Amino acid sequence: MAKNWAIAVGINKYDYLQPLNYAKRDAELIQQFLNTDAGFERIFFFTDDSPEISGKSTRPTRTNLLRILRQLFDTPFLGAGDNFWFFFSGHGMRHDGRDYLMPIDSDAEDIENTAIAINFVTERLRRCGADNVVLILDACRSLAQKGGEGIGRQTAEEARQQGVISIFSCSPQEYSYEIEALQQGAFTTALLEGLGIQGKCATVERLNQYLNHRVPEIVRQHKSGRQTPYIIAEPVNKSHLILVPRYATLADIATLKIDAFNAEVAQNLELAEQLWIRVLAAALGQDTDAIKAIQRIERLRWGQQQTPSPPPSSSSENSTKGASTGAKNSLKTFQFETVTVDATGNITNRRNQEAKYFVEDLGNGVTLEMVQIPGGTFMMGLPEDEGYSSEKPQHEVKVPGFFMGKYEVTQAQYQAIMGTNPSNFKGEKLPVENVSWNDAVEFCQKLSDRTGRKYRLPSEAEWEYACRAGTTTPFYLGETITPELVNYDGNYPYGAAPKGEYREQTTNVGIFPPNPFGLFDMCGNVWEWCQDDYNSNYQGAPTDGSALLVGKNNNIKLLRGGSWFYFAQNCRSAYRNDYAREDRSNNVGFRVVAVAVA
Repeated sequence: MAKNWAIAVGINKYDYLQPLNYAKRDAELIQQFLNTDAGFERIFFFTDDSPEISGKSTRPTRTNLLRILRQLFDTPFLGAGDNFWFFFSGHGMRHDGRDYLMPIDSDAEDIENTAIAINFVTERLRRCGADNVVLILDACRSLAQKGGEGIGRQTAEEARQQGVISIFSCSPQEYSYEIEALQQGAFTTALLEGLGIQGKCATVERLNQYLNHRVPEIVRQHKSGRQTPYIIAEPVNKSHLILVPRYATLADIATLKIDAFNAEVAQNLELAEQLWIRVLAAALGQDTDAIKAIQRIERLRWGQQQTPSPPPSSSSENSTKGASTGAKNSLKTFQFETVTVDATGNITNRRNQEAKYFVEDLGNGVTLEMVQIPGGTFMMGLPEDEGYSSEKPQHEVKVPGFFMGKYEVTQAQYQAIMGTNPSNFKGEKLPVENVSWNDAVEFCQKLSDRTGRKYRLPSEAEWEYACRAGTTTPFYLGETITPELVNYDGNYPYGAAPKGEYREQTTNVGIFPPNPFGLFDMCGNVWEWCQDDYNSNYQGAPTDGSALLVGKNNNIKLLRGGSWFYFAQNCRSAYRNDYAREDRSNNVGFRVVAVAVA
Protein backbone atom coordinates (compact mmCIF):
# COMPACT_ATOMS: atom_id res chain seq x y z
CA MET A 1 0.00 0.00 0.00
CA ALA A 2 1.44 3.39 -1.01
CA LYS A 3 2.46 5.81 1.74
CA ASN A 4 1.41 9.45 1.50
CA TRP A 5 3.15 12.18 3.51
CA ALA A 6 3.09 15.96 3.21
CA ILE A 7 4.22 19.32 4.58
CA ALA A 8 1.72 22.20 4.45
CA VAL A 9 2.75 25.78 5.24
CA GLY A 10 0.49 28.86 5.31
CA ILE A 11 1.53 32.28 6.61
CA ASN A 12 -0.66 35.34 7.16
CA LYS A 13 1.01 37.47 9.84
CA TYR A 14 4.61 38.09 8.87
CA ASP A 15 6.99 39.67 11.38
CA TYR A 16 8.57 42.08 8.87
CA LEU A 17 6.57 41.78 5.64
CA GLN A 18 3.10 42.91 4.70
CA PRO A 19 0.44 40.50 5.99
CA LEU A 20 -1.68 38.23 3.86
CA ASN A 21 -5.33 37.44 4.41
CA TYR A 22 -5.98 33.85 3.39
CA ALA A 23 -2.65 32.00 3.08
CA LYS A 24 -3.22 30.33 6.43
CA ARG A 25 -6.72 29.24 5.42
CA ASP A 26 -5.38 27.91 2.11
CA ALA A 27 -2.95 25.67 3.97
CA GLU A 28 -5.67 24.55 6.39
CA LEU A 29 -7.94 23.54 3.52
CA ILE A 30 -5.10 21.69 1.79
CA GLN A 31 -4.34 19.84 5.02
CA GLN A 32 -8.01 18.91 5.35
CA PHE A 33 -8.18 17.65 1.75
CA LEU A 34 -5.01 15.57 2.04
CA ASN A 35 -6.22 14.06 5.30
CA THR A 36 -9.84 13.28 4.46
CA ASP A 37 -10.00 12.97 0.67
CA ALA A 38 -6.54 11.92 -0.50
CA GLY A 39 -5.77 9.46 2.30
CA PHE A 40 -2.49 11.00 3.50
CA GLU A 41 -1.26 9.35 6.67
CA ARG A 42 1.01 12.09 7.97
CA ILE A 43 0.95 15.85 7.39
CA PHE A 44 3.41 18.27 9.00
CA PHE A 45 1.47 21.50 9.41
CA PHE A 46 2.99 24.98 9.91
CA THR A 47 0.89 28.15 10.27
CA ASP A 48 0.84 31.33 12.36
CA ASP A 49 -0.74 29.61 15.35
CA SER A 50 -0.47 25.86 14.67
CA PRO A 51 -0.11 23.84 17.89
CA GLU A 52 3.11 22.41 19.23
CA ILE A 53 3.94 18.80 18.47
CA SER A 54 5.79 16.85 21.16
CA GLY A 55 6.71 20.14 22.80
CA LYS A 56 8.20 21.60 19.61
CA SER A 57 6.94 24.78 17.98
CA THR A 58 5.32 24.53 14.54
CA ARG A 59 5.40 28.26 13.89
CA PRO A 60 6.76 28.61 10.30
CA THR A 61 10.02 30.34 11.20
CA ARG A 62 13.14 29.83 9.13
CA THR A 63 14.67 27.76 11.92
CA ASN A 64 11.67 25.46 12.28
CA LEU A 65 11.27 24.90 8.54
CA LEU A 66 14.98 24.27 8.01
CA ARG A 67 14.98 21.85 10.96
CA ILE A 68 12.29 19.62 9.48
CA LEU A 69 13.90 19.78 6.01
CA ARG A 70 17.22 18.67 7.51
CA GLN A 71 16.08 16.12 10.08
CA LEU A 72 13.11 14.47 8.32
CA PHE A 73 14.95 14.12 5.02
CA ASP A 74 18.32 13.05 6.35
CA THR A 75 17.73 9.45 5.21
CA PRO A 76 15.08 7.99 2.85
CA PHE A 77 11.87 7.00 4.60
CA LEU A 78 9.57 6.38 1.61
CA GLY A 79 9.89 4.16 -1.46
CA ALA A 80 8.65 3.34 -4.95
CA GLY A 81 4.99 4.15 -5.38
CA ASP A 82 4.94 6.51 -2.38
CA ASN A 83 4.06 10.22 -2.45
CA PHE A 84 5.36 13.34 -0.74
CA TRP A 85 3.69 16.73 -1.23
CA PHE A 86 5.02 20.13 -0.13
CA PHE A 87 2.49 23.00 -0.11
CA PHE A 88 3.51 26.59 0.64
CA SER A 89 1.13 29.55 0.71
CA GLY A 90 2.75 32.87 1.52
CA HIS A 91 5.31 35.31 0.17
CA GLY A 92 8.04 34.37 -2.25
CA MET A 93 10.84 36.53 -3.66
CA ARG A 94 13.48 36.37 -6.36
CA HIS A 95 16.89 37.65 -5.31
CA ASP A 96 20.18 37.61 -7.21
CA GLY A 97 18.85 35.08 -9.73
CA ARG A 98 17.52 32.66 -7.11
CA ASP A 99 13.99 31.88 -5.88
CA TYR A 100 13.20 32.03 -2.17
CA LEU A 101 10.31 31.16 0.12
CA MET A 102 9.75 33.72 2.86
CA PRO A 103 9.23 32.20 6.34
CA ILE A 104 7.24 34.15 8.93
CA ASP A 105 10.38 35.84 10.31
CA SER A 106 12.05 36.61 6.96
CA ASP A 107 13.38 40.04 6.11
CA ALA A 108 13.22 41.45 2.58
CA GLU A 109 16.39 43.44 3.32
CA ASP A 110 18.38 40.32 4.22
CA ILE A 111 16.94 37.58 2.02
CA GLU A 112 19.96 35.29 1.87
CA ASN A 113 20.12 34.98 5.67
CA THR A 114 16.41 34.98 6.52
CA ALA A 115 14.65 33.26 3.59
CA ILE A 116 14.85 29.64 2.32
CA ALA A 117 16.13 28.93 -1.19
CA ILE A 118 13.61 26.82 -3.08
CA ASN A 119 16.34 24.73 -4.69
CA PHE A 120 17.33 23.66 -1.16
CA VAL A 121 13.72 22.60 -0.55
CA THR A 122 13.54 20.52 -3.75
CA GLU A 123 16.91 18.90 -3.07
CA ARG A 124 15.80 17.85 0.42
CA LEU A 125 12.40 16.62 -0.80
CA ARG A 126 14.09 14.31 -3.32
CA ARG A 127 15.86 12.59 -0.43
CA CYS A 128 12.62 11.19 0.98
CA GLY A 129 12.79 8.17 -1.36
CA ALA A 130 9.32 8.60 -2.89
CA ASP A 131 9.30 8.54 -6.69
CA ASN A 132 6.44 11.04 -6.77
CA VAL A 133 7.36 14.36 -5.16
CA VAL A 134 4.95 17.27 -5.64
CA LEU A 135 5.92 20.89 -4.91
CA ILE A 136 2.94 23.30 -4.81
CA LEU A 137 3.82 26.99 -4.52
CA ASP A 138 1.30 29.75 -4.00
CA ALA A 139 4.16 32.13 -3.28
CA CYS A 140 3.98 34.87 -5.89
CA ARG A 141 1.93 37.20 -3.71
CA SER A 142 1.79 40.96 -4.13
CA LEU A 143 4.80 41.94 -2.04
CA ALA A 144 6.45 45.32 -1.61
CA GLN A 145 8.61 44.48 -4.60
CA LYS A 146 7.99 46.91 -7.40
CA GLY A 147 8.50 45.56 -10.89
CA GLY A 148 10.93 42.83 -11.78
CA GLU A 149 10.32 39.12 -12.04
CA GLY A 150 8.78 36.93 -9.37
CA ILE A 151 9.72 33.39 -8.44
CA GLY A 152 9.32 30.53 -10.87
CA ARG A 153 11.97 30.51 -13.57
CA GLN A 154 14.84 29.10 -11.50
CA THR A 155 12.52 26.79 -9.58
CA ALA A 156 11.08 25.42 -12.82
CA GLU A 157 14.56 24.55 -14.08
CA GLU A 158 15.41 22.90 -10.77
CA ALA A 159 12.18 20.91 -10.98
CA ARG A 160 13.10 19.62 -14.42
CA GLN A 161 16.52 18.51 -13.23
CA GLN A 162 15.26 16.94 -10.01
CA GLY A 163 12.18 15.26 -11.50
CA VAL A 164 9.93 17.06 -9.02
CA ILE A 165 6.38 17.83 -10.14
CA SER A 166 6.08 21.57 -9.50
CA ILE A 167 2.77 23.44 -9.51
CA PHE A 168 2.95 27.24 -9.62
CA SER A 169 0.05 29.53 -8.78
CA CYS A 170 1.00 32.07 -11.46
CA SER A 171 3.65 33.01 -13.99
CA PRO A 172 6.80 34.82 -12.75
CA GLN A 173 5.55 38.23 -13.96
CA GLU A 174 2.14 37.90 -12.29
CA TYR A 175 0.56 38.10 -8.84
CA SER A 176 -1.33 35.32 -7.07
CA TYR A 177 -4.59 36.91 -5.99
CA GLU A 178 -6.48 36.49 -2.75
CA ILE A 179 -10.26 36.62 -3.19
CA GLU A 180 -12.15 38.24 -0.34
CA ALA A 181 -15.52 36.90 -1.48
CA LEU A 182 -14.15 33.35 -1.32
CA GLN A 183 -11.98 33.84 1.78
CA GLN A 184 -9.29 31.98 -0.16
CA GLY A 185 -6.65 32.45 -2.81
CA ALA A 186 -7.87 32.01 -6.39
CA PHE A 187 -5.25 29.33 -7.01
CA THR A 188 -6.05 27.20 -3.95
CA THR A 189 -9.76 27.46 -4.72
CA ALA A 190 -9.18 26.02 -8.20
CA LEU A 191 -6.63 23.50 -6.94
CA LEU A 192 -9.03 22.00 -4.42
CA GLU A 193 -11.83 21.97 -6.98
CA GLY A 194 -9.64 20.22 -9.51
CA LEU A 195 -8.36 17.59 -7.10
CA GLY A 196 -11.80 17.06 -5.57
CA ILE A 197 -15.22 15.89 -6.68
CA GLN A 198 -15.82 18.88 -8.96
CA GLY A 199 -12.82 18.36 -11.22
CA LYS A 200 -11.86 14.74 -10.51
CA CYS A 201 -8.42 15.49 -11.93
CA ALA A 202 -6.70 12.24 -11.06
CA THR A 203 -3.56 12.93 -13.11
CA VAL A 204 -1.07 15.79 -13.33
CA GLU A 205 -2.03 16.32 -16.96
CA ARG A 206 -5.73 16.72 -16.23
CA LEU A 207 -5.06 18.96 -13.23
CA ASN A 208 -2.91 21.23 -15.41
CA GLN A 209 -5.74 21.57 -17.92
CA TYR A 210 -8.24 22.34 -15.17
CA LEU A 211 -6.07 24.98 -13.48
CA ASN A 212 -5.28 26.68 -16.79
CA HIS A 213 -8.99 27.16 -17.36
CA ARG A 214 -10.33 27.70 -13.84
CA VAL A 215 -7.84 30.07 -12.18
CA PRO A 216 -8.14 32.82 -14.84
CA GLU A 217 -11.92 32.37 -14.71
CA ILE A 218 -12.01 32.95 -10.92
CA VAL A 219 -9.74 35.99 -11.20
CA ARG A 220 -11.89 37.49 -13.97
CA GLN A 221 -14.97 37.12 -11.78
CA HIS A 222 -13.44 38.97 -8.81
CA LYS A 223 -10.41 40.98 -10.00
CA SER A 224 -9.19 42.93 -12.99
CA GLY A 225 -5.77 41.25 -13.07
CA ARG A 226 -4.33 38.23 -14.80
CA GLN A 227 -3.16 35.00 -13.18
CA THR A 228 -1.84 32.03 -15.17
CA PRO A 229 -0.90 28.87 -13.23
CA TYR A 230 1.38 26.25 -14.73
CA ILE A 231 2.86 22.85 -13.96
CA ILE A 232 6.33 21.49 -14.63
CA ALA A 233 6.28 17.70 -14.98
CA GLU A 234 9.33 16.16 -16.64
CA PRO A 235 10.09 13.63 -17.96
CA VAL A 236 6.78 13.40 -19.79
CA ASN A 237 5.61 10.28 -17.93
CA LYS A 238 5.43 12.43 -14.79
CA SER A 239 2.34 14.11 -16.27
CA HIS A 240 0.62 10.71 -16.36
CA LEU A 241 1.16 9.98 -12.68
CA ILE A 242 -2.02 9.59 -10.69
CA LEU A 243 -2.35 12.15 -7.90
CA VAL A 244 -5.76 11.09 -6.60
CA PRO A 245 -6.33 7.33 -7.16
CA ARG A 246 -10.03 7.48 -6.22
CA TYR A 247 -10.74 9.47 -9.41
CA ALA A 248 -8.44 7.52 -11.73
CA THR A 249 -10.17 6.32 -14.90
CA LEU A 250 -9.42 3.24 -16.95
CA ALA A 251 -7.76 5.54 -19.49
CA ASP A 252 -5.49 7.01 -16.79
CA ILE A 253 -4.37 3.54 -15.77
CA ALA A 254 -3.89 2.47 -19.40
CA THR A 255 -1.59 5.43 -20.06
CA LEU A 256 0.45 4.60 -16.97
CA LYS A 257 0.72 1.01 -18.21
CA ILE A 258 2.14 2.20 -21.53
CA ASP A 259 4.80 4.24 -19.71
CA ALA A 260 5.64 1.23 -17.54
CA PHE A 261 5.97 -1.10 -20.54
CA ASN A 262 8.18 1.41 -22.34
CA ALA A 263 10.45 1.77 -19.32
CA GLU A 264 10.71 -2.00 -19.08
CA VAL A 265 11.63 -2.42 -22.74
CA ALA A 266 14.25 0.32 -22.34
CA GLN A 267 15.67 -1.78 -19.46
CA ASN A 268 15.03 1.02 -16.98
CA LEU A 269 13.87 -1.49 -14.41
CA GLU A 270 13.80 0.93 -11.49
CA LEU A 271 11.43 3.30 -13.30
CA ALA A 272 9.38 0.41 -14.69
CA GLU A 273 8.88 -1.02 -11.21
CA GLN A 274 7.86 2.39 -9.84
CA LEU A 275 5.28 2.81 -12.59
CA TRP A 276 3.89 -0.71 -12.25
CA ILE A 277 3.52 -0.19 -8.51
CA ARG A 278 1.53 2.96 -9.30
CA VAL A 279 -0.67 1.02 -11.73
CA LEU A 280 -1.33 -1.53 -9.00
CA ALA A 281 -2.17 1.20 -6.47
CA ALA A 282 -4.53 2.97 -8.89
CA ALA A 283 -6.25 -0.33 -9.66
CA LEU A 284 -6.62 -1.06 -5.93
CA GLY A 285 -4.28 -4.04 -6.20
CA GLN A 286 -6.41 -5.84 -8.77
CA ASP A 287 -4.40 -5.39 -12.00
CA THR A 288 -2.96 -8.71 -13.20
CA ASP A 289 -0.67 -7.02 -15.76
CA ALA A 290 0.98 -5.03 -12.99
CA ILE A 291 1.35 -8.07 -10.72
CA LYS A 292 2.96 -10.10 -13.50
CA ALA A 293 5.21 -7.22 -14.53
CA ILE A 294 6.53 -6.70 -11.00
CA GLN A 295 7.27 -10.42 -10.79
CA ARG A 296 8.90 -10.31 -14.22
CA ILE A 297 11.14 -7.39 -13.21
CA GLU A 298 12.25 -9.28 -10.12
CA ARG A 299 13.20 -12.28 -12.29
CA LEU A 300 15.05 -9.96 -14.67
CA ARG A 301 17.11 -8.63 -11.81
CA TRP A 302 18.10 -12.17 -10.93
CA GLY A 303 18.88 -13.04 -14.55
CA GLN A 304 16.06 -15.54 -14.95
CA GLN A 305 14.51 -13.80 -17.95
CA GLN A 306 16.16 -11.94 -20.79
CA THR A 307 13.60 -9.41 -22.06
CA PRO A 308 10.05 -8.35 -21.27
CA SER A 309 7.15 -8.62 -23.67
CA PRO A 310 6.93 -5.59 -25.98
CA PRO A 311 4.71 -2.80 -24.64
CA PRO A 312 1.35 -1.67 -25.98
CA SER A 313 3.00 1.37 -27.55
CA SER A 314 6.65 0.32 -27.76
CA SER A 315 8.57 2.13 -30.46
CA SER A 316 12.03 0.94 -29.50
CA GLU A 317 12.40 -1.61 -32.31
CA ASN A 318 12.79 0.09 -35.65
CA SER A 319 11.82 -1.42 -38.96
CA THR A 320 14.08 -1.74 -41.99
CA LYS A 321 13.48 1.09 -44.43
CA GLY A 322 12.37 -0.01 -47.87
CA ALA A 323 11.47 -3.55 -46.79
CA SER A 324 8.27 -5.18 -48.01
CA THR A 325 5.58 -4.98 -45.37
CA GLY A 326 5.41 -8.25 -43.49
CA ALA A 327 8.46 -9.63 -45.30
CA LYS A 328 11.79 -8.04 -44.37
CA ASN A 329 10.18 -6.57 -41.24
CA SER A 330 9.92 -9.34 -38.68
CA LEU A 331 6.64 -8.73 -36.91
CA LYS A 332 6.61 -8.14 -33.18
CA THR A 333 3.82 -8.94 -30.74
CA PHE A 334 2.25 -6.60 -28.21
CA GLN A 335 -0.25 -7.29 -25.47
CA PHE A 336 -3.23 -5.13 -24.56
CA GLU A 337 -6.46 -5.19 -22.60
CA THR A 338 -9.90 -4.64 -24.11
CA VAL A 339 -13.06 -3.88 -22.18
CA THR A 340 -16.74 -4.44 -22.83
CA VAL A 341 -19.53 -2.27 -21.42
CA ASP A 342 -23.27 -2.78 -21.04
CA ALA A 343 -26.02 -0.37 -22.12
CA THR A 344 -25.45 1.82 -19.04
CA GLY A 345 -21.71 2.14 -19.64
CA ASN A 346 -20.61 -0.19 -16.84
CA ILE A 347 -17.64 -2.41 -17.65
CA THR A 348 -18.80 -6.02 -17.72
CA ASN A 349 -15.71 -7.75 -19.07
CA ARG A 350 -11.96 -7.28 -19.45
CA ARG A 351 -9.88 -9.40 -21.78
CA ASN A 352 -6.14 -9.65 -22.40
CA GLN A 353 -5.30 -9.92 -26.09
CA GLU A 354 -2.34 -9.58 -28.41
CA ALA A 355 -1.61 -8.48 -31.97
CA LYS A 356 1.34 -8.30 -34.33
CA TYR A 357 2.89 -5.09 -35.57
CA PHE A 358 5.97 -3.52 -37.13
CA VAL A 359 7.63 -0.19 -36.49
CA GLU A 360 8.53 2.35 -39.17
CA ASP A 361 11.42 4.70 -38.35
CA LEU A 362 10.59 8.27 -39.35
CA GLY A 363 13.83 9.75 -38.00
CA ASN A 364 14.80 11.81 -34.96
CA GLY A 365 13.29 9.29 -32.60
CA VAL A 366 9.82 9.45 -34.21
CA THR A 367 8.25 6.13 -35.16
CA LEU A 368 5.05 4.83 -36.72
CA GLU A 369 3.54 1.59 -35.43
CA MET A 370 1.53 -0.49 -37.90
CA VAL A 371 -0.76 -3.26 -36.65
CA GLN A 372 -1.50 -6.37 -38.68
CA ILE A 373 -5.20 -6.62 -39.53
CA PRO A 374 -6.12 -10.16 -40.62
CA GLY A 375 -8.33 -10.57 -43.67
CA GLY A 376 -11.95 -11.62 -43.24
CA THR A 377 -15.59 -11.12 -44.10
CA PHE A 378 -18.02 -8.90 -42.21
CA MET A 379 -21.45 -7.29 -42.50
CA MET A 380 -20.95 -3.60 -43.29
CA GLY A 381 -23.60 -1.07 -42.28
CA LEU A 382 -26.81 -1.69 -40.36
CA PRO A 383 -30.11 -3.59 -40.85
CA GLU A 384 -33.21 -1.70 -42.04
CA ASP A 385 -34.61 -1.24 -38.54
CA GLU A 386 -31.43 0.41 -37.16
CA GLY A 387 -29.44 3.58 -37.72
CA TYR A 388 -29.65 6.09 -40.57
CA SER A 389 -30.46 5.58 -44.25
CA SER A 390 -26.84 6.42 -45.16
CA GLU A 391 -25.74 3.30 -43.23
CA LYS A 392 -27.82 0.94 -45.43
CA PRO A 393 -28.27 -1.49 -47.01
CA GLN A 394 -26.25 -3.78 -44.83
CA HIS A 395 -24.06 -5.91 -47.06
CA GLU A 396 -21.33 -8.51 -46.84
CA VAL A 397 -17.78 -7.38 -47.62
CA LYS A 398 -14.67 -9.53 -47.94
CA VAL A 399 -11.58 -7.60 -46.85
CA PRO A 400 -8.01 -8.76 -47.64
CA GLY A 401 -5.45 -8.45 -44.86
CA PHE A 402 -3.58 -5.16 -44.40
CA PHE A 403 -1.69 -3.10 -41.84
CA MET A 404 -3.20 -0.09 -40.10
CA GLY A 405 -1.75 2.62 -37.87
CA LYS A 406 -2.09 1.69 -34.22
CA TYR A 407 -2.90 5.35 -33.58
CA GLU A 408 -4.20 8.32 -35.46
CA VAL A 409 -1.27 10.13 -37.10
CA THR A 410 0.30 12.29 -34.40
CA GLN A 411 1.65 15.79 -34.69
CA ALA A 412 5.20 14.50 -34.19
CA GLN A 413 4.75 12.04 -37.08
CA TYR A 414 3.18 14.67 -39.32
CA GLN A 415 5.99 17.12 -38.53
CA ALA A 416 8.61 14.45 -39.30
CA ILE A 417 7.20 13.83 -42.77
CA MET A 418 5.68 17.18 -43.79
CA GLY A 419 7.94 19.59 -41.90
CA THR A 420 4.96 21.49 -40.49
CA ASN A 421 2.24 21.18 -37.85
CA PRO A 422 -1.11 22.80 -38.69
CA SER A 423 -2.88 21.62 -35.52
CA ASN A 424 -4.94 23.89 -33.31
CA PHE A 425 -4.29 21.85 -30.14
CA LYS A 426 -0.51 21.52 -29.88
CA GLY A 427 1.21 18.42 -28.53
CA GLU A 428 3.54 15.81 -30.02
CA LYS A 429 1.33 12.91 -28.91
CA LEU A 430 -1.93 14.62 -29.85
CA PRO A 431 -3.41 13.61 -33.21
CA VAL A 432 -2.69 16.01 -36.03
CA GLU A 433 -5.81 17.97 -37.05
CA ASN A 434 -6.69 20.86 -39.34
CA VAL A 435 -5.64 18.63 -42.23
CA SER A 436 -7.64 18.36 -45.43
CA TRP A 437 -8.13 15.14 -47.39
CA ASN A 438 -5.57 16.44 -49.86
CA ASP A 439 -3.09 17.03 -47.00
CA ALA A 440 -3.57 13.47 -45.77
CA VAL A 441 -3.02 12.03 -49.25
CA GLU A 442 0.15 14.10 -49.64
CA PHE A 443 1.38 12.79 -46.28
CA CYS A 444 0.83 9.21 -47.46
CA GLN A 445 2.74 9.87 -50.68
CA LYS A 446 5.70 11.44 -48.88
CA LEU A 447 5.69 8.65 -46.31
CA SER A 448 5.75 6.11 -49.14
CA ASP A 449 8.66 7.92 -50.79
CA ARG A 450 10.55 8.04 -47.50
CA THR A 451 10.11 4.36 -46.64
CA GLY A 452 9.82 2.63 -50.00
CA ARG A 453 6.57 1.06 -48.84
CA LYS A 454 3.10 1.89 -50.14
CA TYR A 455 1.04 3.88 -47.64
CA ARG A 456 -2.44 5.28 -48.25
CA LEU A 457 -5.69 6.21 -46.56
CA PRO A 458 -7.98 3.29 -45.69
CA SER A 459 -11.00 2.50 -47.79
CA GLU A 460 -14.27 3.00 -45.95
CA ALA A 461 -14.79 -0.77 -45.86
CA GLU A 462 -11.31 -1.35 -44.43
CA TRP A 463 -11.95 1.32 -41.83
CA GLU A 464 -15.25 -0.16 -40.59
CA TYR A 465 -13.88 -3.70 -40.69
CA ALA A 466 -10.85 -2.63 -38.64
CA CYS A 467 -13.00 -0.58 -36.25
CA ARG A 468 -15.49 -3.36 -35.55
CA ALA A 469 -12.71 -5.94 -35.12
CA GLY A 470 -15.26 -8.76 -35.09
CA THR A 471 -17.87 -6.94 -32.99
CA THR A 472 -21.47 -6.34 -34.07
CA THR A 473 -22.53 -3.94 -31.31
CA PRO A 474 -22.94 -0.17 -31.95
CA PHE A 475 -19.39 0.40 -30.65
CA TYR A 476 -16.42 -1.96 -30.42
CA LEU A 477 -16.65 -1.38 -26.66
CA GLY A 478 -20.22 -2.69 -26.56
CA GLU A 479 -23.70 -1.19 -26.38
CA THR A 480 -22.52 2.35 -25.56
CA ILE A 481 -19.48 4.43 -24.62
CA THR A 482 -18.48 6.71 -21.75
CA PRO A 483 -16.01 9.63 -21.55
CA GLU A 484 -13.75 7.44 -19.41
CA LEU A 485 -13.28 5.20 -22.47
CA VAL A 486 -13.63 7.58 -25.46
CA ASN A 487 -13.02 11.29 -26.12
CA TYR A 488 -16.35 12.79 -27.26
CA ASP A 489 -18.90 15.32 -26.00
CA GLY A 490 -20.08 13.59 -22.84
CA ASN A 491 -23.06 15.92 -22.54
CA TYR A 492 -24.77 13.79 -25.19
CA PRO A 493 -24.57 10.09 -24.25
CA TYR A 494 -25.82 7.10 -26.21
CA GLY A 495 -28.52 4.73 -25.00
CA ALA A 496 -28.79 4.43 -21.22
CA ALA A 497 -25.30 5.77 -20.47
CA PRO A 498 -25.10 8.79 -18.14
CA LYS A 499 -23.76 12.19 -19.11
CA GLY A 500 -20.06 12.72 -18.58
CA GLU A 501 -17.02 14.87 -19.24
CA TYR A 502 -16.70 17.07 -22.32
CA ARG A 503 -12.99 17.80 -22.73
CA GLU A 504 -13.41 20.33 -25.54
CA GLN A 505 -10.17 19.27 -27.25
CA THR A 506 -8.17 16.31 -28.49
CA THR A 507 -6.36 13.92 -26.15
CA ASN A 508 -3.04 12.09 -26.53
CA VAL A 509 -3.35 9.03 -28.72
CA GLY A 510 -3.43 5.66 -27.00
CA ILE A 511 -4.74 6.64 -23.58
CA PHE A 512 -8.08 4.85 -23.93
CA PRO A 513 -8.66 1.08 -24.28
CA PRO A 514 -8.10 -0.26 -27.82
CA ASN A 515 -10.43 -2.41 -29.89
CA PRO A 516 -9.91 -6.20 -30.25
CA PHE A 517 -7.47 -5.67 -33.15
CA GLY A 518 -5.28 -3.46 -30.92
CA LEU A 519 -6.20 -0.15 -32.59
CA PHE A 520 -6.63 2.93 -30.41
CA ASP A 521 -9.11 5.81 -30.71
CA MET A 522 -11.16 4.32 -33.54
CA CYS A 523 -14.04 5.97 -31.69
CA GLY A 524 -13.78 9.70 -30.94
CA ASN A 525 -10.82 12.06 -30.62
CA VAL A 526 -10.69 13.13 -34.31
CA TRP A 527 -12.62 12.19 -37.42
CA GLU A 528 -10.52 10.09 -39.81
CA TRP A 529 -10.37 10.58 -43.57
CA CYS A 530 -11.05 7.60 -45.84
CA GLN A 531 -10.18 7.18 -49.54
CA ASP A 532 -13.77 7.00 -50.73
CA ASP A 533 -15.94 9.55 -52.45
CA TYR A 534 -19.11 10.07 -50.44
CA ASN A 535 -22.25 8.27 -51.50
CA SER A 536 -25.55 8.77 -49.63
CA ASN A 537 -25.98 5.00 -49.13
CA TYR A 538 -24.37 1.66 -49.96
CA GLN A 539 -26.19 1.02 -53.22
CA GLY A 540 -23.56 -0.25 -55.64
CA ALA A 541 -20.78 -0.19 -53.02
CA PRO A 542 -17.79 -2.53 -53.60
CA THR A 543 -17.85 -5.85 -51.75
CA ASP A 544 -14.13 -6.59 -52.01
CA GLY A 545 -12.91 -4.04 -49.47
CA SER A 546 -11.85 -1.48 -52.09
CA ALA A 547 -12.75 2.22 -52.06
CA LEU A 548 -15.74 3.68 -53.88
CA LEU A 549 -14.28 6.19 -56.32
CA VAL A 550 -16.78 7.74 -58.74
CA GLY A 551 -14.41 10.19 -60.40
CA LYS A 552 -11.57 12.66 -59.87
CA ASN A 553 -13.89 15.66 -59.67
CA ASN A 554 -15.97 14.43 -56.77
CA ASN A 555 -15.24 16.91 -54.01
CA ILE A 556 -16.95 15.19 -51.06
CA LYS A 557 -15.02 12.56 -49.11
CA LEU A 558 -15.74 10.16 -46.22
CA LEU A 559 -15.02 10.73 -42.55
CA ARG A 560 -15.32 8.00 -39.93
CA GLY A 561 -15.10 7.55 -36.17
CA GLY A 562 -16.54 10.69 -34.57
CA SER A 563 -14.49 13.21 -32.60
CA TRP A 564 -14.05 15.12 -29.35
CA PHE A 565 -16.55 17.70 -30.61
CA TYR A 566 -19.38 15.30 -31.53
CA PHE A 567 -22.03 13.29 -29.72
CA ALA A 568 -21.71 9.63 -28.73
CA GLN A 569 -23.99 8.44 -31.54
CA ASN A 570 -21.57 9.92 -34.09
CA CYS A 571 -18.83 7.63 -32.76
CA ARG A 572 -20.66 4.41 -33.67
CA SER A 573 -18.76 1.91 -35.82
CA ALA A 574 -21.31 2.28 -38.63
CA TYR A 575 -21.69 6.08 -38.59
CA ARG A 576 -20.70 7.92 -41.79
CA ASN A 577 -19.89 11.60 -42.24
CA ASP A 578 -18.97 13.65 -45.30
CA TYR A 579 -16.63 16.62 -45.76
CA ALA A 580 -15.20 18.60 -48.65
CA ARG A 581 -11.74 17.33 -49.57
CA GLU A 582 -10.13 20.77 -49.26
CA ASP A 583 -11.75 21.70 -45.93
CA ARG A 584 -9.94 21.59 -42.59
CA SER A 585 -11.18 21.38 -39.00
CA ASN A 586 -9.67 21.03 -35.54
CA ASN A 587 -11.59 17.76 -35.10
CA VAL A 588 -10.52 16.07 -38.35
CA GLY A 589 -7.37 13.95 -38.70
CA PHE A 590 -6.47 10.57 -40.22
CA ARG A 591 -4.61 7.30 -39.87
CA VAL A 592 -2.76 5.32 -42.54
CA VAL A 593 -2.76 1.79 -43.90
CA ALA A 594 -0.14 -0.29 -45.68
CA VAL A 595 -0.95 -3.19 -47.97
CA ALA A 596 0.19 -6.57 -46.69
CA VAL A 597 2.80 -8.22 -48.92
CA ALA A 598 3.35 -11.94 -48.79
